[in-house]
Amino acid sequence: MDSKEHSTGKSFSYKDISYKYSVLARYILFLFLVVLFYATLAPKILPERYDIRLGSYSEKEITAPVQIPNSKATLNAQEKAAEQVQSIYSIIPIRNETLIVQILDRIDGLNQDDQVSNQDKVSIYRQEIPQRAEDFVENFVKSNRNLGTYSDKLLDEMIKVISQQIYAIPEETFIKIPRLTSEDIQEMKPVAREIVSRLSNDQIVDGQTARAKVAELVSTSSLRNKIPREIVQELARVTLTANKFYDEEATKEAQVAARENTETVYIKQGDILVSKGQLITEELYTLLDENKLLKNEVNYWPQIGLLMFSLLLTLGLHLYIRQSSTNKYKYDNSQLLMLVLIFIITVVSMSLVSIVQDSIHPYVGYLAPVALGAILVTLLMDSSLAFFCAMLFSILSSIILNVTQGQIFDFHFGFFTMVVSFVAISVVHKASQRSTLLKGGIMVSLFGSITVFVLILIDGTEWSQVQTLYTIAFAFMSGLLTSVFVIGLMPFFEVTFGILSALKLVELSNPNHPLLRKLLTETPGTYHHSVMVGNLSEAAAEAIGANGLLCRVGSYYHDIGKTKRPNYFIENQNHMENPHDTLDPKMSKSIIIAHARDGVEMLKTHKLPKLIRDIAEQHHGTTFLHFFYHKALKKAEEQGVEPDFTDLDFRYPGPKAQSKESAIVGIADSVEAAVRSLRNPTVEQVESMIEKIIKGRMDDHQFNDCDLTLKELDIISKTLKESVMGIFHSRIEYPEEIKKTTNNHDEADKRGV
Repeated sequence: MDSKEHSTGKSFSYKDISYKYSVLARYILFLFLVVLFYATLAPKILPERYDIRLGSYSEKEITAPVQIPNSKATLNAQEKAAEQVQSIYSIIPIRNETLIVQILDRIDGLNQDDQVSNQDKVSIYRQEIPQRAEDFVENFVKSNRNLGTYSDKLLDEMIKVISQQIYAIPEETFIKIPRLTSEDIQEMKPVAREIVSRLSNDQIVDGQTARAKVAELVSTSSLRNKIPREIVQELARVTLTANKFYDEEATKEAQVAARENTETVYIKQGDILVSKGQLITEELYTLLDENKLLKNEVNYWPQIGLLMFSLLLTLGLHLYIRQSSTNKYKYDNSQLLMLVLIFIITVVSMSLVSIVQDSIHPYVGYLAPVALGAILVTLLMDSSLAFFCAMLFSILSSIILNVTQGQIFDFHFGFFTMVVSFVAISVVHKASQRSTLLKGGIMVSLFGSITVFVLILIDGTEWSQVQTLYTIAFAFMSGLLTSVFVIGLMPFFEVTFGILSALKLVELSNPNHPLLRKLLTETPGTYHHSVMVGNLSEAAAEAIGANGLLCRVGSYYHDIGKTKRPNYFIENQNHMENPHDTLDPKMSKSIIIAHARDGVEMLKTHKLPKLIRDIAEQHHGTTFLHFFYHKALKKAEEQGVEPDFTDLDFRYPGPKAQSKESAIVGIADSVEAAVRSLRNPTVEQVESMIEKIIKGRMDDHQFNDCDLTLKELDIISKTLKESVMGIFHSRIEYPEEIKKTTNNHDEADKRGV
């Protein structure tokens, strides 16, 4: 480092040993992030385990770490639901009317056989009619068993019930049957068929109930003779059977369905599982064991896994910051501390909401201001970093707000966080007014509501209208809460960390600021000069991707120190003699140089951010005051004495520009002053002057401490030329070949300067 660099008092080696750029401090901050992630996620992933033995007394109160299922209560509820299921009966249509027609046909044929005596006929009917009724049922069961129409158990139940309800025909009926003529039987058939068919259409559990109705139907029938009526009545009773039977399998299936449809009984998060001093019964022990709350065996793998997970999240953030930084010190430790604080605030806000959230009301989680961290990173640091942090916040929210048992991540909350964070970043990344933050909150509310509605549709589950409305309402409120928190936290971060956000810069550019009012009223020439420098520096900064707004606002304050001695600066010497004409060159040098130092002190007094102070302190760097140096040499020569000074005594104390913005303001400051000093500047003069100023500063090593490249300096030169041409258009003369074609109006412009 040469003598000039010694005079600045700052260099890269100074940065390396300072706290802000300490490698050890940086890794401590990242380590703190690991601890934050582990401590926040542990309650969700690693519930506390207890060393408890069966039959012992609990030494502490044990509460449910999360909402957990109560197996015993759920089992009791399931059994109660199964007990409330009524027995299911299935109907089996047997078509008994076919049987009674077959019996009457048999009677008709046998009665017409004269070879069989009446006594034999009575004997045949006594055996055959009951047997026919029994065979009819057996054939029906056999046929349906082969076809698989009904279950075997149901058919067995049918045989059992019918056999228990067999009807015995009175003996006198068998004696009367042989007396029936063929005409009697033909008259009896439709009546018998109609009666049996009509009664069989009813649901018959007990055959006796249906048989009791036969006498009434027979008495109202078309039969008039007593014997046919009596015989039809008895034959109808013997053929009628039950057709509705207890279905054991269907009943069991209904009981299984009732058990399955019974909602799980949960123990809410925070509910007391075991009171202090309570005896650990087998039931309590089983409950704790089922929910993995017992230290039955030493298992550190989950803890190791969570620690590695936290390390991976932090490593990803570290690598992104390292790779995205355009220079080694883009993010100093002060900014990293601010980033850690943003993570703490965002994660804590999620955790607080998760406390009042449970599996019955999972939608409460959408109330968390999950976009808060992404917005703060955007406003206070960088939008590209904010996008990466938004992905981390999405992962964290999917764990912290998850209430689903058996899974670590909840896709719904992760996707919701990602969408609203990306929307918020897109809206506020160029915010220059506080109202933009409210706009960002409203956009978060709208897109958050749309996102949760889409997730409900994708889920396909049957959400009630109330649940849907609550979910959308909480998502909408999340955006409003986010904007309120951001507006409230921004001043804290700006003051605590000296952050110059776009919002703060716009506030500082207000002409009503006390320092700007002082500059305008006491040094109007300097005020006008500062405004011009602001216009030039902003255009140049934006051309190379630097902070144009910072350059503009920094330019407004860069010469505030001149208000202490306004008459010693040429832009304020209207219609008065220059006091430097009668001053010693060394005194003049001290007064000129002091304005940078005085400006920094005034800015400190009014608590302006450090970046503004840096521009005021660094915009001259360690440049050389040629005029006063040569004036001092001439005076010494006239006095015939050896100079008791060197060129180092006529340099600004610096430091040199430490940022692109400070360097750009310094260049624009010199360009504006130089153009203003020209009476009739031409385009060639302006272009040559700008290049000369930049080359002079570069040869003087004024850009050694900032990261301006040669390409960027070339862009700055071209941009300043275009801006000067626009601002001082009426004063700049055209080249000779153009002047030949101009009218007298150009000459009038020249004379009017």
